[in-house]
Amino acid sequence: MASHNNRRTMAIRVMGAAILCVGLLSAFVGPLEIYCFYLFSEGGPFHYDGFRFGSFMFANMATQILGYYFLAAVLIPVGYGALMLKGWARHLILASVRFWIVAGLPLILAFFFVLVSSKDPSLPLVILSAILLAASYLVLPWLVVRFCESPDTVLSFGGPDRRESWIETIPIRALALAYVFLFLVLVLHAHIFFNGLFPLFGLWLSGLEGIVLLDVSIIMLLVMLWGTLQRRLWAWWCALAYFSLMLLSYVTTFLSSSWRDILSALNLPAFELDILRNVPLQGYHFAILVTIPFLLAIVLVLYAKPVPGSHGSH
Repeated sequence: MASHNNRRTMAIRVMGAAILCVGLLSAFVGPLEIYCFYLFSEGGPFHYDGFRFGSFMFANMATQILGYYFLAAVLIPVGYGALMLKGWARHLILASVRFWIVAGLPLILAFFFVLVSSKDPSLPLVILSAILLAASYLVLPWLVVRFCESPDTVLSFGGPDRRESWIETIPIRALALAYVFLFLVLVLHAHIFFNGLFPLFGLWLSGLEGIVLLDVSIIMLLVMLWGTLQRRLWAWWCALAYFSLMLLSYVTTFLSSSWRDILSALNLPAFELDILRNVPLQGYHFAILVTIPFLLAIVLVLYAKPVPGSHGSH
């Protein structure tokens, strides 16, 4: 029995080390990605007329940088905690898996589309990529949850009778919802780089008007984040209304827009327009893409409704 527990403890430490390495790598790559702005700026080897704040490539690089910092902020503490067998790390891992179920699918679909459309890959590579991406969304979360919820893993993290940290007093579903709030905060910040685009029930607002609404939306998310961590019922109702209205606003706007309408609202440089106008996309493609995470977020909100006397394991 002791040998089995030692092997389980070693497995947890290896998992923690792997997560920590990915987090540290993300923290390392984030600042390096900023250097790409020099490569595309005037005098750089990849410069083109129109590269600026508001161009697609500028926005794309800025969004990637935000993504790297988000990964680092999430994975470094989780990896360190698992490596040190901290009970709160197990709690955060289970919350991260639930967050991945909400945010992972659109990211995987977007990555797969870029892979298929930009590099003309071979059929075996497409099939292999599809299998690996599907496994990362369906199989990996199931394995992680099964591993973390097993009695041996709970015991390796200190057992159920140890003193809990404040993180473990927050229900797992509420923590997962907090991750969703933070992720959406970054997504809305990324909108600012794309000419401040904001979908308002069939209309595209851009520029300062769009940024003001993005700002209001971000502040609302942060307020709901605080209320959710405090397990306030008003935050739950606000989150349910927020995601429902955002879903309706995004879907109605995308469904009423063609790809040319979207490009026109982005106000991109001529060089980028010449490339992007031939991309085989339409508004309904984006409508489908945003519907999935928003519906999953609404499901998570429903499951995360605060219950008097609820415990962090829920």
